[in-house]
Amino acid sequence: MILKHKAFARAGLVGNPSDGYHGKTISIIIRNFWAEAVLYEWDTLEILPGKENQNRFSTVHDLVKDVKLHGYYGGVRLVKATIKKFVEYCYRHQLPLHDRNFSIRFESNIPRQVGLAGSSAIITATLRCLMDFYDIDIPMEVQPSLILSVENDELGITAGLQDRVIQVYEGLVYMDFAKEKMREMKGFSHGVYERLDTSLLPPLYLAFKADVSEPTEVFHNDIRSRYRQGDAAVVQAMQTFADLAAQGKDALQHGDRDKLHWCMNRNFDTRRSIYQLPAGQIEMIDVARSSGASAKFAGSGGAILGMYQDESQFEQLQDALRKIQCVVIKPQW
Repeated sequence: MILKHKAFARAGLVGNPSDGYHGKTISIIIRNFWAEAVLYEWDTLEILPGKENQNRFSTVHDLVKDVKLHGYYGGVRLVKATIKKFVEYCYRHQLPLHDRNFSIRFESNIPRQVGLAGSSAIITATLRCLMDFYDIDIPMEVQPSLILSVENDELGITAGLQDRVIQVYEGLVYMDFAKEKMREMKGFSHGVYERLDTSLLPPLYLAFKADVSEPTEVFHNDIRSRYRQGDAAVVQAMQTFADLAAQGKDALQHGDRDKLHWCMNRNFDTRRSIYQLPAGQIEMIDVARSSGASAKFAGSGGAILGMYQDESQFEQLQDALRKIQCVVIKPQW
């Protein structure tokens, strides 16, 4: 028996990063990039490292580049932590696990550290394999919170629910994390998740440039601290993000592309008002907007997402962004 599961990259359409602050978001899945876990029965429990966990390099410079991209542990720590949390969940809910062992390996082509949720994709794909192997059904609403606990509780990675929700549900999802909307299930809190019709989406582009990226846990730390301290600017910004998500949903449902364009741009402008952003990431936004397209961060930084009007504008956008060494694609959802 060989089990294979994929989890795809994602992009925040509007509302991010308020998911970690009782806000609202809309996200889409990006099927152009994915992480895949492969699990099969084995004599002993074995985790096989992916390509990113290499220990042989041509030069010391290659080693330094690898560490900057993948850290010192790569994805193996994600798989280990997922297995641990899965087993603990099953024990807590008295779900029996058979005594057969397995070997698991993973691969990912999701660009690293550009805010496309590569780490949570590895965890999501691994969790799907484990549920299949042990024939365990974890409610869909619970899965994103369980995945988040792998990163928050086991690995100390600061993150919100948004990425995990869209990677579990896929497609296009509106999420409400307001305190009064949060519910408890199986020991985990979850918000209200509403699937939207992907046919409502306008033409979108995704662009990224890995050499201006910054790890999510570094990017988010100061803002979270300021929010907890009641910093008025940060608290207001999180409310603005949530309001923009609600307006973005309305714009999608009524086909108001001008309003959605405005919401996406305002999302980034609000973010810029409270974050100290790297110059290279601001340049990406400015260059994209110079063509008339909207532009915002797809996640924590390094990749941007926006709307364009037609093929002529897309070609102009593509040419402009390529001049600053950006990869530009049309996302598949």
